Amino acid sequence: MPSCLIVLAACSGADEASTAAGGAAASCKSRAYAEIGGPLSLINSNGQTVTESDFMGRPSLVYFGFTYCPDVCPASLVTIDQALDRLPEDVEEPLTILISIDPERDTPEAMADYISVDAFPEDIVGLTGSTEAVKAAADAFKTGYQKVEIPDSAAGYTMDHTSIVYLMDEDWSLKTFFTHETTSAQMADCLTEHLS
Repeated sequence: MPSCLIVLAACSGADEASTAAGGAAASCKSRAYAEIGGPLSLINSNGQTVTESDFMGRPSLVYFGFTYCPDVCPASLVTIDQALDRLPEDVEEPLTILISIDPERDTPEAMADYISVDAFPEDIVGLTGSTEAVKAAADAFKTGYQKVEIPDSAAGYTMDHTSIVYLMDEDWSLKTFFTHETTSAQMADCLTEHLS
């Protein structure tokens, strides 16, 4: 896995690791890796099974997170929404896809409720599935995550995970990616560069 993709988001409140290379200043055209992305078979918030083929034909922003995430996940989704609002009128907005890395709690119903937040992209799609299906999707994107027990918390545990937004083209190939350090303005500029 390219070292520039190692960005762990500590949703339990610990410090986030900074990008090892290729931070926000790197050219957004230099971030395509053929080995990232791939087949997936998950369940959307309507309870329907979907695969990557359901998202072909339109660029997509893919993010792995979970509904109980207190800060990193909602902040990333808000950044995406703000970036999409900044796109020129002649640039078609990519679809936003949130894939849960916490299938134990993130049922289709929980995903449906979560993605309805007004501050998130309007046409966001929430996906979940079995533990095995979620791991397969995460592995395809070289995304890491782990369960962290918090005995004194009402939630019982949290999930630490890679915090990267992947831009997939209409053929489901990675075009570029964004880290938690990318601002909405930087994301909008890069999306405009790729999608114009």
